[in-house]
Amino acid sequence: MQCSYFPLADKKRVVLVLPQWNADEQSHQGLCRLLNRFGISALRMNLAYHGSRKPAETERADYHVSSNLGRTIHAARQSATDARACIDWLQDRGFERIGILGTSLGSCIAFITAAHDKRISTGVFNHVSMYFSDVIWTGLSTEHIRLGLTGEVTQDQLREYWSVISPAAYLDRLSKRHLKTLLIWARHDSTFLPVYSQQVLDYFQSKELPHQVFTLPCGHYTTGQFPFNLLDGLVMCRYLSRNL
Repeated sequence: MQCSYFPLADKKRVVLVLPQWNADEQSHQGLCRLLNRFGISALRMNLAYHGSRKPAETERADYHVSSNLGRTIHAARQSATDARACIDWLQDRGFERIGILGTSLGSCIAFITAAHDKRISTGVFNHVSMYFSDVIWTGLSTEHIRLGLTGEVTQDQLREYWSVISPAAYLDRLSKRHLKTLLIWARHDSTFLPVYSQQVLDYFQSKELPHQVFTLPCGHYTTGQFPFNLLDGLVMCRYLSRNL
């Protein structure tokens, strides 16, 4: 795997940062530096098939999310496995409290990782959905993938096939823990449709899991543009500063 490390002398708190699908090498590095300003170390991990992990024949990270059902499952599993290896590495460095922060695809991987790793005490999930497949099937930015599946599977079938890489399959594990959680969704999101984000919010409320919610007044990709990127970053860093 490939990571960028943003350490501070204080080894009490650190956050593993998982960027979005097709993130370039610079994505989320500014966020890691902002975490430093809040007194928190950060480790930014490239997801599978991203950055230097991307095969030479591809221009985008299409091997992580595509109409190839098995390869998409493999890629998500690899990213979650790598994230847990990063937690091992951070623990070996002597950090006392470990958090995780994921955006978009990184949010899905962060959910799966946090559900399986009790060493993570705080999670920030930036854009949320219960099912991986619902985002792919209905999202504007993944329409080309849905077209590749049309006539082969239905939305319900895809939800079943990709349930193993969906937060919904593992959220019940959180009922046995006290994972401090920040859920972020965008009111005008055309990729993570609000109806699917609301399912996550409803689940956390119905199960009385410890969480806070922040609603961004923008869309999915405008989250990465000023002033929404600054708003999003400050909300996440302030939450981690107070709860990690």
